[in-house]
Amino acid sequence: MGNQTLITEFVFLGFSNHPNLQILFFLVFLVIYTITLLGNMLILTLVRNDPTLHTPMYFFLSNLSFLDICYISTTVPVMLVNFFQHRKTISYSGCMAQLFFLITCAGTECVLLAVMAYDRYVAICKPLSYSSIMNTRLCVQLAGFAWLCGLVNSLVHTLLTSAIVMYKSNQLSHFFCDVPLLLKLSCSDTFVNEAVLHLASALIGLSPCLFTVVSYGYIISAILKIRSAMGRFKAFSTCTSHLIVVIIFYATSNFNYNRPSSGYSLDIDTLVSSLYCIVTPMLNPVIYSLRNKEVK
Repeated sequence: MGNQTLITEFVFLGFSNHPNLQILFFLVFLVIYTITLLGNMLILTLVRNDPTLHTPMYFFLSNLSFLDICYISTTVPVMLVNFFQHRKTISYSGCMAQLFFLITCAGTECVLLAVMAYDRYVAICKPLSYSSIMNTRLCVQLAGFAWLCGLVNSLVHTLLTSAIVMYKSNQLSHFFCDVPLLLKLSCSDTFVNEAVLHLASALIGLSPCLFTVVSYGYIISAILKIRSAMGRFKAFSTCTSHLIVVIIFYATSNFNYNRPSSGYSLDIDTLVSSLYCIVTPMLNPVIYSLRNKEVK
């Protein structure tokens, strides 16, 4: 025990095996980060200033936009700085902070997308009662519930991970801190951590996903009962943007966390995680801007 040293920093290996492309990587991710910030801030400004957008759908969309700004800001700024460093590092405290905000945003987005699916279900399946059901108080409560789930889940994971003090190495085959990666480096027993991780995946990841699938099952069933083709198209067009966002989010997250741990190079791992953590927040405002007449 006396020969073991306390880890004070972690070294990111992601993007480190292409030293000649660091400037190109910096420019690409700087553009993506700028587009994400501008797109989501534009939606926040529009929803705040345009009275016609003061509806439950756009209230949740503004929460999603703010969430995406926080989400991408947990990883990209550190990564941009590291492109100019020979050793791409992050301090131990910085890693724990990044872990906390990353898990908070990911968990909140899972629940928030399910909340948005419920909003679309009420709008299409119970249109006459929509205003009374989706009142301001319920919208605030649902959004608050999503953020609370993300915060509690993140706090538990961060505390459990920070309790692991012994590591085999300080090298992370990634460009950000994540729980599974840190658990692999641990020399201590991680049974509790892994059990909580699986439980959280079921409660925060799988449950909202199933809820969203069931909601869209009822939505599609209700749409098919509409007699006119124009009516069906109009009803379905109100939820296509959300459906696209849900598919992209869960497709990238599932491929990122549920693919086999072996058989993929560092470049593939980095690319997949970039799609999940960086590209998805950029696409959300683009999808809503292009699909919704109100936003246009």
